[in-house]
Amino acid sequence: MDKELTFELIDLKRMSHITAFKKLLSVYMIDEMGSKRQLYPEQSSKVVQDLMKQSNYCGFLVKAGNEYIAMANCFINYSTFRGKQLLNIHDYIVTPEYRQKGVGSFLMDEIIFYCESQGYCRINLEVREDNFKAQGLYKKSGFKQCDPNMFFWERNL
Repeated sequence: MDKELTFELIDLKRMSHITAFKKLLSVYMIDEMGSKRQLYPEQSSKVVQDLMKQSNYCGFLVKAGNEYIAMANCFINYSTFRGKQLLNIHDYIVTPEYRQKGVGSFLMDEIIFYCESQGYCRINLEVREDNFKAQGLYKKSGFKQCDPNMFFWERNL
């Protein structure tokens, strides 16, 4: 990587972070591992407004030079079994032109460091069964299936 990478906590009151958030979320959504559909401007504005009301939202950005190139949208949760907070990574985005260049590992390392410094007991994430590239990154970062294995189920309403 020829540009220095920097890590930032998302502040949804900063216009540069809002712009980066919207751009990176859109990149994620049109990706083959996303929904393959564009996020419309009014939708992305609503997402930002809604997240500003979520007291448990925690997001992270990676910048290369002056360009935001990666993002993780996370939510702070609580483990009743361990009596401590945990972080759930909900979205994990690296722009296509920066993939396979260490950006994903940089972002994950910084998230892990942040969580350790906050005293969180663990980090959870979800990954598509067919997203082998992401699984490789997560395994390299020390993630593994739960023991016992857990399923991520949903009921759409």
